[in-house]
Amino acid sequence: MTRHQLVEQIREKRSYLCVGLDTDSTKIPQYLLAEPDPVFAFNKAIIDATKDLCVSYKINTAFYEAMGVKGWEAMEKTVHYIGNEHFKIADAKRGDIGNTSDQYAKAFFEAMPFDAITVAPYMGEDSVKPFLQYEGKWAIVLGLTSNKGANDFELQQAGDGLLYEKVLQTVSAWGTPENLMFVVGATQADSFINIRKLTPNHFYLVPGVGAQGGSLKEISSKAMNRDCGILVNASRAIIYASGGEDFAEQAREVAKEYQEEMSGYLI
Repeated sequence: MTRHQLVEQIREKRSYLCVGLDTDSTKIPQYLLAEPDPVFAFNKAIIDATKDLCVSYKINTAFYEAMGVKGWEAMEKTVHYIGNEHFKIADAKRGDIGNTSDQYAKAFFEAMPFDAITVAPYMGEDSVKPFLQYEGKWAIVLGLTSNKGANDFELQQAGDGLLYEKVLQTVSAWGTPENLMFVVGATQADSFINIRKLTPNHFYLVPGVGAQGGSLKEISSKAMNRDCGILVNASRAIIYASGGEDFAEQAREVAKEYQEEMSGYLI
């Protein structure tokens, strides 16, 4: 999906919501366990209930890899079911020497039809570049994350600034705002003003709203640009809104609350 297509979806749906399909087989409703593929059955119901309210889905690959072959099959079926009208993110946090990243890029952009993949930048340019060679595909590079461990490296002094600032400035030269995004955690809201100055035209994938306590209002006011420029991810708050047979209906209600609030912030 190109940037133009993504922005069109945002404007059409009045939403910049990304639904995280971090599907844990131990947390889905018990009755689904009788299905041939319980995880896909759960995902399918969530997608059907939320597809008109969001512009993106993010699949955290760890939850699928943990199930072995069955997990990969569920992930592949899910990404195909989502289709082409939503921005499909593989939250895989890959990043290795060039020839290894080449293979990761093939796995997620050729073998599976993802639009984007999250990437760790700390092995340098040659570990990120392979993900930037595909037309209409994106690398979403870790910028400033919302976990406590961000203090260990990202927020440490590096030269005349912080390490995450150096990452943003350096990585932004490897691609363009048409194929490169950054992960910026919602719990780092006070940093968004500075981050937007460093990368004025890029999109940000923003996790941490909802279950992790980030403020959608605060993020929206500090991080938006003229194209919106943010995809706000909510996972547990939506997909586990209910543990019962009404899980999809309740997921829709929460997603609708996000969409309605987002509509009010969009220009």
